[in-house]
Amino acid sequence: MTDGAAAAKDAPAKKGKARLLIIGAAVVLLASGGAGAAFFLKLGPFAGGGAPHEEAGATQAAPPVFVEIPDIVANLNAGARRQSFVRLKARLEVARREDVAIATAAMPRLQDLFTTYLREMRPEELRGSIGTQRLREELLARANLATRAGTVTDVLFVELIVQ
Repeated sequence: MTDGAAAAKDAPAKKGKARLLIIGAAVVLLASGGAGAAFFLKLGPFAGGGAPHEEAGATQAAPPVFVEIPDIVANLNAGARRQSFVRLKARLEVARREDVAIATAAMPRLQDLFTTYLREMRPEELRGSIGTQRLREELLARANLATRAGTVTDVLFVELIVQ
């Protein structure tokens, strides 16, 4: 009877281990299938931009168009401390070639908005890459406010000096 009881105990233990092994294999198989699908959808031939069989004369995205902003020199809000200045040389990237005329016509308003914003900034706010990125975002918002929304796609800094 001891042999029959021992065999009955081992059967569920072996069955549980086998079931656990099958579940683990299924999880690994599904994860690798998902990773493979993500690879082919993002980087493979279905990515939409790098298919080797595309014709050389196919339409491509238009090159970016830039509009030069005249240099801006403004004093910063330094409080009671010694005066601090910023010198900004920048370019606007516009969405289409036709938008150059819109940005050029709005240039006095752009300069006014940019200068007014810079005068309210403190020197500490312009320090580091986070300060520069925040300034870029604010100037981009003001540029799209002065022009038609979506006309200006980016503000590129040529020179940014804080004294």
